[in-house]
Amino acid sequence: MMKLRTLIFTSVMLPWILSSAAKDEYMEARKPKKDEVIFPDYGIPQDSDSDPAAAPKAEELPTCLLCVCLSGSVYCEEVSPEMSAVPALPKETAYLYARFNKITKISNNDFADMVTLKRIDLTGNLIGVIEDGAFSRLPNLEELTLAENRLTKLPPLPTNLVSLNANFNKLSTQGVKGNAFKRAVLLQKLTRLEYLYLGNNDLTAVPQLPESLCTVHLHNNKIAKITDETFCKGNTSYYIRTNMDEVRLDGNPVMLSKYPNSFICLQFLPIGWYN
Repeated sequence: MMKLRTLIFTSVMLPWILSSAAKDEYMEARKPKKDEVIFPDYGIPQDSDSDPAAAPKAEELPTCLLCVCLSGSVYCEEVSPEMSAVPALPKETAYLYARFNKITKISNNDFADMVTLKRIDLTGNLIGVIEDGAFSRLPNLEELTLAENRLTKLPPLPTNLVSLNANFNKLSTQGVKGNAFKRAVLLQKLTRLEYLYLGNNDLTAVPQLPESLCTVHLHNNKIAKITDETFCKGNTSYYIRTNMDEVRLDGNPVMLSKYPNSFICLQFLPIGWYN
């Protein structure tokens, strides 16, 4: 009788015990262990990486990582981290747009031997100094934009320049006449310059202007006087300035009606004050 009870207990209770143990083991396996939880790495910088002093500077990064390089054009606009100097350019660069940065100076080495450059746009920087040889080795440069900077004078300009925009600077008459246009015109070098924009500066006189000019903007300066030779060659009707079709002198203290012979060679009267 005892053996029969043992057999019945074994056959009924043992499977239940084993099933319960297996269930407990299964639940234990599913239960996560706090000390083994692993979070994914999302690349969150550590304290040492977030230190501003450890962040790379603009000049330490490759140009085409810092800027956008596309088929001969380099776009470096509003670069972050702040760009304080012209970056090293690929040799095939033809068009550079480095607008709205913190560039303070253009040195002779910035564009050294960049013979492919046709256009440079440095609008909206903090440029106060351009060394005399900065653009001298750019034989194919046609468009130069230096608007919205802090220039008080211009450097010698490349001979093939077609357009110069230096609006919104601090250019003085001596800084333009003595360093750029007077010398170039006397040597008859700027024979292709067609568009000249020198509005919103500190000019007190109109600089000598190349014969090739079509458009001249000198508005919002301090020009108080002009002469018969400012645009023409004195009181003669034989000389006609056929290329020049737009002259802006508005926003200057000069009263243009006092100088009627100053425009005798022009096909259109300058925009300005005639009262």
